[in-house]
Amino acid sequence: MIRLFSFLKPHRFSVVLVLLLIFLQSLAELYLPTLMSDIVDIGIIKGDIPYILKTGGLMLFVAAGGMTCAFMASFSSAKVSAGFGQILRGQVFSHVENFSFQEFDKIGTASLITRTTNDITQVQQVVTMMLRMMVRAPMMCIGGIIMAVSKDAKLSLVIIVVIPILVAAIFAVISRSLPLFKVMQLKLDRLNLVLRESLTGIRVIRAFNRIEYEQRRFDTANLDLTGTAIKVNKVMAALMPVMMLILNFSIIGVIWFGSIRIDTEGIQVGDLMAFIQYATQILFSLIMFSMLIVMIPRASVSAARINEVLDMTPEIKDITRVKHTGTQSGYVEFKNVTFSYPDAEKPVLAGISFEARPGEITAIIGGTGSGKSTLINLIPRFYDIDSGSILVGGVDVRELPQDGLRLKIGLIPQKAVLFTGTIADNIRYGKEDASDEEVRHAAEIAQAIDFISGMQDGFNAVIAQGGMNLSGGQKQRLAIARALVRKPEIYLFDDSFSALDYKTDAKLRAALKKETIDATVIIVTQRVSTAIYADKIIVLDQGRIAGIGNHRELMGSCKVYREIVSSQLLEEEIA
Repeated sequence: MIRLFSFLKPHRFSVVLVLLLIFLQSLAELYLPTLMSDIVDIGIIKGDIPYILKTGGLMLFVAAGGMTCAFMASFSSAKVSAGFGQILRGQVFSHVENFSFQEFDKIGTASLITRTTNDITQVQQVVTMMLRMMVRAPMMCIGGIIMAVSKDAKLSLVIIVVIPILVAAIFAVISRSLPLFKVMQLKLDRLNLVLRESLTGIRVIRAFNRIEYEQRRFDTANLDLTGTAIKVNKVMAALMPVMMLILNFSIIGVIWFGSIRIDTEGIQVGDLMAFIQYATQILFSLIMFSMLIVMIPRASVSAARINEVLDMTPEIKDITRVKHTGTQSGYVEFKNVTFSYPDAEKPVLAGISFEARPGEITAIIGGTGSGKSTLINLIPRFYDIDSGSILVGGVDVRELPQDGLRLKIGLIPQKAVLFTGTIADNIRYGKEDASDEEVRHAAEIAQAIDFISGMQDGFNAVIAQGGMNLSGGQKQRLAIARALVRKPEIYLFDDSFSALDYKTDAKLRAALKKETIDATVIIVTQRVSTAIYADKIIVLDQGRIAGIGNHRELMGSCKVYREIVSSQLLEEEIA
């Protein structure tokens, strides 16, 4: 957790101010019992009213000063901790943005959300507590001991006996709570995962009448987390009563032995009253310290999880400078490419070699699980290949900056992803400075202009989270428009026509052919009707190329392709 304190550097002057204010507050609180003792021993016993008023006024002034310092310290510490959380969240988010898909797969989206929100909040709360107590608790304890000894050294033996008992109680609580806090954060990840899946998959859940099943699934994760939280809270709940019991018995001991000291004229009544307050301050400072110590185990677990994210180095590293400059704009070539997912038993793709040229449409077709989408994801370098090479513009993608590589590409994913905002905002996601004419033109090519014009606010119509107020076909067409407005050198369509009817599919392909005449177009599709008009068709079967050619050539030479065509034609005839 100490490593994360480096994010406090921008607020170092505020941190120093907080510590100074708490130091002054502690001095004021330590001075008040001595003034009260003087009022009793000098003012009240001697009946010196002017002295009582003078010292009482000084007490009010010191108390007001301590209160002012406490208020300013609380405000400043809250501001510092909030700024610390803001910087840390920003750092984690920007670091995660550089992750490849392999890092996302390793940690999990649900866990990353928990680490960026809940875990950082835990550390932020500890920072607030530390700023308020890291000076106050030790100073009140040490200063209280010094002041108590100055009043009566023999009576201070009571406190010396009590302190080890308090420390032992704190240690017992920490040793039992730390393992539970680690388990608790993991179970929070699980609950977050179940909740996220339930909310994003609500349509499927309702369609298959699985609401009760998901409710049981959530209740299981929720009760599991609750059970662990209850165990932790039971341990934590025992701490405060034990400490208050020790505190009260300590005060009883001080009064008991203090009364004996008064009888023997060892101390005066005012000194005993001051001693009781100092003893209370000492023990309360230990209680405050214990509260901080109690929060540290959970925060240390959270800090370790945050550091795990920050320490994770993306397996796909960007180059600092371009090693080569491409000469063939939009040209894509695979040379004996093999790729495996982490921990997979066998490669998803093996021995893949083909080329896709500008001005041509290359279709990739194959059965489910044949590796079509994986192949598409290798071109923008979402994953790094095991062997072989992928060339874009004649340059290996590993020798190109990732941002420069992806500027050349317009990707339309298999599942259309839209963002909260207007339709125009979502289309401009492909090109931030696109004009209204460019946005409209992209929508027309994508066959989206009809349903956009039918909406009340047109291009200014607001899209709900995840595009829930649009149909699957409408979302796909907006995703296509988003890529078209970019006018890239390479278009990658990952089964992007699956939600379109055949009429819209045909109109869209005709419009695309004119729009992408100088670009390289690679289409992953399940439909023979989409692939049949491509200049080149690549047939994948279990991660390997089963055939390359146009429709006529493959019908004569590729058994896998013939099976795909015959199965779809048969289905169309039945329909």
